[in-house]
Amino acid sequence: MNFEERDLRDLEKAVNLLEQNTITEKMTKVVGKPLDYLMGKLPKGAEKQIHSIVEKALHKAADAALWSLDNEPNREASTKTNKLFAAISGAVGGAFGFTALAIELPVSTTIMLRSVADIARSEGFDLDKIETKQACLEVFALGGPSEDDDAVDTAYYATRSFTAEAMQVLSKELAEIAAKQASANAVKNLTPAQTGKWLAALIEKIAARFGVVITEKAAAQAVPIIGAVAGATLNTMFTDYYQDMARGHFIVKRLEKKYGFELVKAEYTRISNPAMA
Repeated sequence: MNFEERDLRDLEKAVNLLEQNTITEKMTKVVGKPLDYLMGKLPKGAEKQIHSIVEKALHKAADAALWSLDNEPNREASTKTNKLFAAISGAVGGAFGFTALAIELPVSTTIMLRSVADIARSEGFDLDKIETKQACLEVFALGGPSEDDDAVDTAYYATRSFTAEAMQVLSKELAEIAAKQASANAVKNLTPAQTGKWLAALIEKIAARFGVVITEKAAAQAVPIIGAVAGATLNTMFTDYYQDMARGHFIVKRLEKKYGFELVKAEYTRISNPAMA
């Protein structure tokens, strides 16, 4: 089955978005100092504390963002509005530093997740479906290319494999449901209690990855010269970055529904690794 020309262009756009420079590289350019060095300046035990805050923030964001948008597939996304709100919350966080993180992060994460869900909706996805909610949360595990990428698994598909494998730690009951769907990306027919347990497990795994970049962001904002202005800049950049990840992710997911997972993955890999074609 060959790709229609428009779909091929959309997939090329998705590859460009998903395989761009990592958020870490972008933050380094803004701050002008190595983030590894700045992370050493954080208070003792900060990383563990940040991870806890990130996990709680993702839980709150999922409740506030994914269940509050009107379910209107194909409605145009309001990306500029979401970036404005993110800039305001970032200014607060930048002004008050690390101590404000527990207050600012749930707000900014909710804004970003709402923006991600908005993009999912604009690509035609039903926000009431559990697999759409999973796909929205997965965006926070996406971080751009890494040194481990190869022609078999790009950074994007490697991350999707990670989230799929992470779901195997769930109870036998949920694992059997996922197996019947042939993929952890298509969990259906869960009871409300099962859905809550499943989302909690997914958030825990995603928080492990998202927490790394949030720790780096906290370190960047801890620099005395950063302050409110750069805090707003970083939050706007974060929102812009994860909007890009969301757009690319849901373009790919939309095309997979039309052409199948394997065909889209093969074409994605060919586009992202032209030398291997």
